[in-house]
Amino acid sequence: MSENVLELKNITMKFGGVTALNEVNLVVKKGEILALIGPNGAGKTTVFNVITGVYKPTSGDVVFQGQSIVGKKRFQITKIGIARTFQNIRLFGESTALENVVTGADVHSKSGVVGAIFGTRRSRREEKANLERALELLDFMGIKKRAGQLGKNLPYGDQRRLEIARALATNPKLLLLDEPAAGFNPAEKVALAETIKRIRDAGYTVLLIEHDMSLIMGVSDRVAVLDFGTKIADGTTTEVQNDPRVIEAYLGAPTDAS
Repeated sequence: MSENVLELKNITMKFGGVTALNEVNLVVKKGEILALIGPNGAGKTTVFNVITGVYKPTSGDVVFQGQSIVGKKRFQITKIGIARTFQNIRLFGESTALENVVTGADVHSKSGVVGAIFGTRRSRREEKANLERALELLDFMGIKKRAGQLGKNLPYGDQRRLEIARALATNPKLLLLDEPAAGFNPAEKVALAETIKRIRDAGYTVLLIEHDMSLIMGVSDRVAVLDFGTKIADGTTTEVQNDPRVIEAYLGAPTDAS
């Protein structure tokens, strides 16, 4: 049986009188692409925010590689191996593409500020390694030719690819992709699907939020479905597509013929 990288155990998230997540249980297995889908407002991004420490759940536990991470700060969660992208792109616009990715790689640098200031041997060695890693990832994402361009000047699709490259630079055990195909045309979505599969094949585990169902069904090993903060289905793409609860959530309850 596959190793569980992440487990959400009875996660409830309340904001005042509103329950955004209601006792959600979810398992992400090592080496898979798991898609988390559901109608708008279902709680998908709230799940990501709970996993990455933006929100502390009202109740329940988040277990990553066997250890609870509830209460850890966001930078700590990044350092232990969880990286994410966002619905709204968050790049350093005034930094080059290469500098953006190096920033991700710097998460694991050990030389610290003093080493950087005085240019210690360790600092120089880490800087060289981070630079090489960043160039590899830009190449992996197909945007190495953009390395010297400012993030804000990149075409929209390349900004999305750059954000993924920066997340990968943190060397995550789990990569969270929040609507990576937003704003893409059909050809770009096809290319993105192939990229996500290459990421999985390179040894990463992926948890994906996406509204484009053709992309979801084309890349996912498994699909979990949220509706009004409650998980209503979890299984293969075929099982989920044919689940009456999922059909009702997306299309509405059938009406009786008069």
